[in-house]
Amino acid sequence: MPKKGFFTTNLHSDRQDSPEHGVLHKAIHPSVAYGYEDARHLAEVFQGKREGYNYGRQLNPTVTALQNRITKMERGTASVAFATGMAAITSTMLSLLKSGDHLIASVFLFGNTNSFFTTLERFGIDVSFVDATDVSNVAAAVKENTRAVFVETIANPATQIADLEAIGGLCGKLSILYVVDNTMTSPFLFLPRSVNASLSINALTKYIGGHGNALGGTVTDTGCFDWGLYPNILDTYKVDDHSQWGITQIRKKGLRDMGGALGPDAAHHLAVGSETLPLRLTRACDNALALAKFCEAHPRINRTFYPGLKSHLQHQRAGRLFKKYGAIFSVELTDKLDCFDFLNRMDTVVSSSNLGDNRTLGIPVAHTIFHEIGAERRAAMGIPDSMVRFSVGIEELENLLENFEKALV
Repeated sequence: MPKKGFFTTNLHSDRQDSPEHGVLHKAIHPSVAYGYEDARHLAEVFQGKREGYNYGRQLNPTVTALQNRITKMERGTASVAFATGMAAITSTMLSLLKSGDHLIASVFLFGNTNSFFTTLERFGIDVSFVDATDVSNVAAAVKENTRAVFVETIANPATQIADLEAIGGLCGKLSILYVVDNTMTSPFLFLPRSVNASLSINALTKYIGGHGNALGGTVTDTGCFDWGLYPNILDTYKVDDHSQWGITQIRKKGLRDMGGALGPDAAHHLAVGSETLPLRLTRACDNALALAKFCEAHPRINRTFYPGLKSHLQHQRAGRLFKKYGAIFSVELTDKLDCFDFLNRMDTVVSSSNLGDNRTLGIPVAHTIFHEIGAERRAAMGIPDSMVRFSVGIEELENLLENFEKALV
């Protein structure tokens, strides 16, 4: 009997949990409070002795169904959902790190993640930003108090790919927590657990939701990390099976205490959107590859950044690790082209800051999402002022090519 694939497992996820009335989608449960006829049962739910719901900021049936869906996608052990991808990142880091700890992070991080990590330094957490495309840079940064390594699968916007396998081996050898942001690939293109990642983070807003109509994020425990070796677990959560210590602390200290709860309406939108993830992302990746090849050959473009191009420094790594090369790419325009005029000449491509939408979106990077970090840091990240990033959608390729041809005059 063949093993159920990604499509089948995801499409039938809600049904496996026997939803009420035989519905195919988990219902939207807007209630914040839950009543119990026996007050003892309420206390047992709070104490973790009985399954159930106590308050909407911590648990909600619609959100639980989404968490289960993401856990199955990631082939992990458990997930916690948050209001946004950044809420997932911040809550996870603040739950598991403390003053005096050391964090190693890729220098090519998404702008808001980078900004948050600089904020961590104000709380006494030492952060080293390194070129994670080579594991030797990560190894050189390790200290006695290093508690975690944080990388992304495909960097935004210049598409550098971290040395994911080798970093996983290093972290496993040293018992260091390994956190991988899987947003740019999603569990359909890549499973972080395959490179020994401890936690996988997804901004559900992007490819998993796919329709630009709901914010959300998750952190998934892959089951690869021995939480019994992690020194920052609070005694309160050192109960029963130690495999659940980490995700429990994230759920309690991160979600419950910090309050970045995902609402049931957004959870429903994201769950329904996820059902077409493989179809959408396959087409978007194919479109991105064709557009990147077109741009690489165009005389008005200096450089094209896309892992699917043979000229990309991590092209072979991407081909080995990912099902496809992703749906974002960036271009560096020649001096003869103004990045704003370039985008304004397009009518199918939308000037927008989101990623993972069904529509193709373009944005002048240095002037928007990476403006705040300053010119010096942008230069270190390989972001020129003439860079334009594209999140490629599912439109007909001929229409997208026509837009690029018209804009590159």
